Amino acid sequence: MTKSAAPKRHLPTSPFKAAVAPAPKHFAAGDQVTHDVYGLGRVISVEDGIAALVDFGSSQMRILSPYAKMTKL
Repeated sequence: MTKSAAPKRHLPTSPFKAAVAPAPKHFAAGDQVTHDVYGLGRVISVEDGIAALVDFGSSQMRILSPYAKMTKL
């Protein structure tokens, strides 16, 4: 039996800053993007919070959220 690790809570008296979660990325159809593996592409459609379908010219790929390797140009 394994336990899942719970996130550590920040104590108000701690001298260290609380961890800040990065803002989620949002894409819309027609956005030009770059991907670390596939290169330049254009977003065809978006499933909110789930995935984005991107046309990279030679192929179309479904990139899953949180889009770690993809940035909007």
